Amino acid sequence: MVTERPTFSRRRVTIHLMKNFLNFIREQGVVGFATGFIVGGATSDLVKSFMADIINPFIGLALGSAGGLKAATLTIAGATIAWGNFISSAINFVILAAVVYLGFKILKLEKLDKQKQKTEMLS
Repeated sequence: MVTERPTFSRRRVTIHLMKNFLNFIREQGVVGFATGFIVGGATSDLVKSFMADIINPFIGLALGSAGGLKAATLTIAGATIAWGNFISSAINFVILAAVVYLGFKILKLEKLDKQKQKTEMLS
């Protein structure tokens, strides 16, 4: 008993899979997501450095603390409250959120999202 092999070739299957994969990437915005993820990580590092190396020392000078804002603590009944570290993290968050918001507005990404929603509604 001889069984016939399928008529498709491995090369055709590979090309078909690659085309489907590339279409998936284009439709789902995977490249944009990955780019945003990488740029977001770099922006976060930049903001952390800005806070640690520039903002915190100036605030530390104003507070009279040599260690900067992160070194500011309050001790009550043996418990140490690191309020300076919390304030520093809050400032990091505000700066990072502002950078993301301004980047979003400058690049006009909200218009791209609205156009995609319109084309989906028309389909």
